[in-house]
Amino acid sequence: MIGTALFKEVSPLSSKDCFIVIERLKSTFNFPIHVHPEYELNFIEHAKGAQRIVGDSVETIGDDELVLVTNPTLEHAWVNHECKSQAIHEVTIQFHRSSFPEELLERNQFQSIKTLFERAQKGVAFGVQAIEKVRPLLKTITCETDGFYSVMKLMMILHELSLSEDFRELASHSFIRQERTHEEDLRIRKVIDYLNVNYNKQVRLSDVADLINMSEPSFCRYIKQRTSKSFVDFLTDIRLGFAIRALIDSSQSVAEIGYACGFNNLSNFNRIFKKRKGMPPTEFRENYRKKKVIV
Repeated sequence: MIGTALFKEVSPLSSKDCFIVIERLKSTFNFPIHVHPEYELNFIEHAKGAQRIVGDSVETIGDDELVLVTNPTLEHAWVNHECKSQAIHEVTIQFHRSSFPEELLERNQFQSIKTLFERAQKGVAFGVQAIEKVRPLLKTITCETDGFYSVMKLMMILHELSLSEDFRELASHSFIRQERTHEEDLRIRKVIDYLNVNYNKQVRLSDVADLINMSEPSFCRYIKQRTSKSFVDFLTDIRLGFAIRALIDSSQSVAEIGYACGFNNLSNFNRIFKKRKGMPPTEFRENYRKKKVIV
């Protein structure tokens, strides 16, 4: 393994503040891939063609972008890529996890926000409908001078986003370094633990179904319900997550990584990787290393 370290951002957020809002008008993205302990909601306008990197998710964005990240070890960044805009508008809201103590999140009125925070461990990107719902609040929170009212606006933003279904998770499950929570379903956790150990071997549907005492048809329906994916796609995503981590952190060849992560031949690995990530594994590795800062 290569001894690499990500750029760890030092936030200007102080221990006495609930959150901080940073507004920027710029013509380029120049902050490296980074991590930080603070929760972050990032809103970007007029940056069509820029590239968003959140864990192993690499996507080109449109004119409007809104992403929430609540995982302190989930690397993320935005880079210029094909963005030609000279008028990028970015609003970054960072807040302490302790601003939302567990006792508060357990209250009925905060259950939806709690669920949103849990899903944002993988990073979540909101769609146009959700963005339009909170755009006025995002515009006015930057100029709110009363600290109390600014906190209320942040609460309203998070509340509206938590009620929306117009968002999707970004990083794959196996890529993130996610802390387990008591709320995670024990059965799906058992399946994930098994696949995280056996992803590099032949995995039989019957064996995994037996693990949680289900018939194969019932198990397939259960996985589809919990992950919105077929079992084959879910297993493939886990294998890809491990493969991407190896591409980033190791000096192994692409072929070695493919075989080590359960893909039975190199062409199959390349084909699936390109289909899911939009580029072959060699190109992904090269692009990631160009944008990653070693400290």
